[in-house]
Amino acid sequence: MLELLHIEQIALIEQADIRFHVGFNALTGETGAGKSIIIDAMGAVLGGRTSRELIRTGANRAFVSGLFSHVNPTLPALVEQGIVPDENGELLLQRELTIDGKNTCRINGRPVSVSQLRQVGQDLLNIHGQHDGQQLMDETLHGVYLDRFGNIQQPLFAYQTAFESYQALQSQIKSLQMDEAEKIRKMDSLRFQIKEIERAELQDGEEEELLARRNLLRNGEKYLTALSGADYAMGGDDESMGAVALMKQALQALAPIRNLSEDLGKLYAQLSQVQSDAYDLAEWIGDQRSAFEFSPAELDAVESRSDLIYRLEKKYGNTIAEILQYLDKCRKELDDIQTADDTLVRLQGKLAKAEKAVVEAGGVLTKARQSAAKELEVRILQELRDLDMHKIQFVIEFTSKAPAIDGCDTIRFLMSANAGEAVKPIAKVASGGELARIMLGLKNVLAEQEAIATMVFDEVDTGVSGRAAQKVAQKLAQVSRHKQVLCVTHLPQLAAMADVHFAVTKGEVKGRTFTELLELDRSKRMAELARISGGDVISEALLQSAGELLDSATTYRNGLEG
Repeated sequence: MLELLHIEQIALIEQADIRFHVGFNALTGETGAGKSIIIDAMGAVLGGRTSRELIRTGANRAFVSGLFSHVNPTLPALVEQGIVPDENGELLLQRELTIDGKNTCRINGRPVSVSQLRQVGQDLLNIHGQHDGQQLMDETLHGVYLDRFGNIQQPLFAYQTAFESYQALQSQIKSLQMDEAEKIRKMDSLRFQIKEIERAELQDGEEEELLARRNLLRNGEKYLTALSGADYAMGGDDESMGAVALMKQALQALAPIRNLSEDLGKLYAQLSQVQSDAYDLAEWIGDQRSAFEFSPAELDAVESRSDLIYRLEKKYGNTIAEILQYLDKCRKELDDIQTADDTLVRLQGKLAKAEKAVVEAGGVLTKARQSAAKELEVRILQELRDLDMHKIQFVIEFTSKAPAIDGCDTIRFLMSANAGEAVKPIAKVASGGELARIMLGLKNVLAEQEAIATMVFDEVDTGVSGRAAQKVAQKLAQVSRHKQVLCVTHLPQLAAMADVHFAVTKGEVKGRTFTELLELDRSKRMAELARISGGDVISEALLQSAGELLDSATTYRNGLEG
């Protein structure tokens, strides 16, 4: 359950600590006082979508945290993320928003992403908004509600796996099917590309060798001049000695005295090594000079080969390796087209089996859904009769359709609110108050299938009044006996039924607007209930009526305890 909600710099709230209680918690206040801000803060700490507009004017950051107690350590999101409640069974969820749009999220001090925070939050608390009833108008969600209630993930997964395999085969077959003219055009194009690439006889890596050779050939005269100069300097000619011969003379001059001292010995050895290295270098320079042959014809051939590779790269890939990969692809595609008829026959056989598997898996899924639908109809009718809708009929209609990713059924919720009237789609016959109560009943039923300990109802009583409002209050009281309930309401019947009542007020200090939240004692509850019932003018009669409403609610709650 949600023990403590801490808010800093969220909209009109500068700072607030709201300590919620076990059971039924009600929040009331004037329109615009800031009740929705508290719900927004809850949504934020649960990983919901936020915007920088949520940050209080003048502040550069906002912060909200939620302390949850008695947390079940086996909740799926906790197990998946390896998060464990502390030794007291508590989880602290935190989220900081900054004016530049950045988020910092933590769970028990451990940094997490917004999506991780959302996954954990969804297992801890559900927020049901005043517009949730409108979701019942969207018939595409009816099947989703039924699947959640029936907990039929396994047959749904089996069906979707079969359907995706069926779709994949359909795509393969479609890609192979083409008219004869298109087939001929495609094969001609592929053959031309294959022949053009094969004729080039490309070798992976040759482009680098060509570039190096072309650079050398383009600078052939400079290359030969440099080598000739170096060869002359090292080896000399008939008239003068080169560096190698001069070093040899230096060695001969030092030879007689090399043993006179250690230093002379080292000098002789070093000069001998240098002379040997110089000799090797002279030999290499001479070999390079002799081996180099500059031919304008070779340069033309290299330039032509480089141009060919450049043109092929413009058409088929950025490198020779990519061109060769494209060649393999073309060969395979041509082979696939040439053998398409045989492949199609084989795939058609697979498709027939896959279609049969889809139909069989769809039948299992439909059967599971129909079984769940019967139970859900009974449960919803029971909930709605508790909510003072005794004449209502509620039916879940199945209509067969072509296989799709969500199954082979179109599922619709039908109802009739009045005796003698035929059931019709909810969107056509339900009033706003009826939608609110149906959705409340559905949420209660679905919540029983889940481990969520806290349910938040944000003005779900819209369009409900009188006797129906009293029934909604009693239903929330019943739910609060096994789950924590937080309810934002404008109805005195709901506020009176709560175990704990908070009032949200708006005031002004030094030209700034502030929202405050106060837990009410009995006398202040009576005053707030009187205000809700009669407006700003609170008479003794209204206060007496509020006291009676509180006493009646207490009697009802005590009866639930018994």
